[in-house]
Amino acid sequence: MAKNNENELMEKVVSLAKRRGFVYPSSEIYGGFASAYTYGPYGTELKNNIKGLWWKMFVQEREDIVGLDGPILLNPKVWEASGHTKSFNDALVDCKECKARFRADQLIEDATGKDLEGDIEAMNKELTKKNAVNCPECGKSNWTNARYITGMFKTEMNGFTGDVYLRPETAGAIFVEYKQVLDSMRVRVPFGIAQIGKAFRNEIVTGNFIFRVREFEQMEIEYFIHPKTKWEPLFEKWLKQQESFAMALGAKKKDLRRYEHPKKKLSHYSKKTVDLEYNFPFKFTELFGLAHRSDFDLTSHQKASGADLSFKDPITGENYLPHVLEPTFGLDRSILVALSAAYTEEKVGDETRTVMKFPKNLAPIKVAVFPLLKNKPKLVKKAREIFDSLKSDYMCEFDDNGNIGKRYRRQDEIGTPLCVTVDFDTLDDDTVTVRDRDTMKQTRVKIKELKDYIKKN
Repeated sequence: MAKNNENELMEKVVSLAKRRGFVYPSSEIYGGFASAYTYGPYGTELKNNIKGLWWKMFVQEREDIVGLDGPILLNPKVWEASGHTKSFNDALVDCKECKARFRADQLIEDATGKDLEGDIEAMNKELTKKNAVNCPECGKSNWTNARYITGMFKTEMNGFTGDVYLRPETAGAIFVEYKQVLDSMRVRVPFGIAQIGKAFRNEIVTGNFIFRVREFEQMEIEYFIHPKTKWEPLFEKWLKQQESFAMALGAKKKDLRRYEHPKKKLSHYSKKTVDLEYNFPFKFTELFGLAHRSDFDLTSHQKASGADLSFKDPITGENYLPHVLEPTFGLDRSILVALSAAYTEEKVGDETRTVMKFPKNLAPIKVAVFPLLKNKPKLVKKAREIFDSLKSDYMCEFDDNGNIGKRYRRQDEIGTPLCVTVDFDTLDDDTVTVRDRDTMKQTRVKIKELKDYIKKN
């Protein structure tokens, strides 16, 4: 679909996501709750398919990466050592007129083009200039001073004295369990540890549907390398792999670009950081990230814990703390890419057909099975037999509600690649009609050859 009206596209994606059971606003019967969302039945299948694709590409098909599933609650010393408890914060500012709240650096950059992240004095100076930064809500320019707030969610735990935090990223568990992986698995540098899991950030501003929320999922890898490795070619290889994954979600190459963080903006431990940006319906912005984190994390945890986190090469005998390349993938943002890239409107005669053209391996339902008429027991029985024979191999759906055209349209909006219809000819010659989602072409297939046909198509 042409993106002539980007807001309209986003509205259509959000509407379809709710209507067809992909993503619901959470707690809606109570009026909702601050950018919280529930993945519905089809959204859950799509989400699991994306996680499965990522795991297959980056763990299953590689000998140099192993998986981990760490806890959300970690010893608070983890976040002290990593610097999160002191420096994981953003600048907040309020409009004195309408009381709207914004993240100061993003507000200023949108209004002036100036990137002042991390420089709160410069932010406050900009905010005091007359009409330099107007409130997007009310249009006035009357601001409080920008001030930092933590992005960490605090909680309490029985039997523990002090603050406990919900993890703001999944990497913490990887670094603190890195040594146990070394001791229990046959891994040797270079190698990586991968994890998919929830993270929590007390964002000042959320929005753009599931793009920025406070509870989200990350798919993350810490890839450990020798300190003297010529890392630049490996860094480029990881960037290309991230691009390949984005395109496996349905993204087009033209809708991807790289943004390298300027050296003055890099974290003190980073040698290089690059965002892979995607042309979302609202703007080009970050989808995935890749950073060279040097040995900062292992050094910090070794110092704070007193544990020896060095790697001893079993062949050379060399002992060292590895450096780390960190490719990160946002799962919720990946889902938004899949939804927005798949959304298509096509003219079919006098009607407009809405179809979600997911890559077929990501489609929530792979095959839908219909009896032509629901009030014909023989058709329903045969359709049920076919459905039962397919459901152990594919995520299938049985649908006998409404006329066949309406059923096709519903499956188009779900993104189902193939629809199988049992009609009266089926009872005579054991063939069914298989309809393709993208071409709408209908092919007659023998029931005994149906599984092979689905596998090939």
